Amino acid sequence: MTKLTKRLVEKPWGKDTLPAPFTAPAGSRIGEVWFEPPAELPSVLVKYIFTSDKLSVQVHPSDAEARQLGEHDRGKEECWLVIDAEPRAALGVGFHKPVGIDEMRQAALDGSIEDLLVWHPVVAGDFFYIPAGTVHAIGAGVSLIEIQQNSDITYRLYDYGRPRELHLDRGSAVAKGEPHDPALRFHLPASGTVELARGPYFLAHRVDGVPDDALLSKYSAPCLVIPRAGTVTIGADTVEVGECAVAGAVTDVHFDPQGACILVRAA
Repeated sequence: MTKLTKRLVEKPWGKDTLPAPFTAPAGSRIGEVWFEPPAELPSVLVKYIFTSDKLSVQVHPSDAEARQLGEHDRGKEECWLVIDAEPRAALGVGFHKPVGIDEMRQAALDGSIEDLLVWHPVVAGDFFYIPAGTVHAIGAGVSLIEIQQNSDITYRLYDYGRPRELHLDRGSAVAKGEPHDPALRFHLPASGTVELARGPYFLAHRVDGVPDDALLSKYSAPCLVIPRAGTVTIGADTVEVGECAVAGAVTDVHFDPQGACILVRAA
């Protein structure tokens, strides 16, 4: 079976009405839709995120920092592709100016860290790459696809007074008190094949129609396929929008000439 197992995750900040083709079960607030990483590509996790409220101000360590801190998981780099956004929706990524560790810690304690962040207004098609150590928060009214290292390490610095554990010591030890590099965010054109991410852990492209030979050569290893318009076929499986599948190589995929999808592989 090429399709990945889909898991709907309830969150207090999730939504009871989701963008098509997703549907929240009656009485549920779905914040995330996870696709279980396949054995062929265990290091990359893909999920959809839907927010009705702000997520915590948080940071993730690098692989090396996770080891130094005694964690039993890898670090986490991630990227976001916004697929829907309500008016005034924003993502908090990086700081307005350099922030020292002591200032950051005090701001986390008194809540002013929220104002130190740069809140970027977003619309569908906006893309952000979030390196390890980047302080960030997803705002309310955003639907996005997240591609990340398959890691569960999150250090919360501030959570708007919610009764959840904070991780100020570890978070401040790995947080980079600096602005986000503008080269790591952009708006996708309406059409065309675009490289989304080329990081140390994964490569990702938005593909319009059928990929050319140059792109085929970049995905000759196991890869994830996430349809965004139309369908793709892998073997006997038809994969639709809202699903994610694994292919042994992109040459195993039959693409809809009128469709679009996201391809992801390990770097």
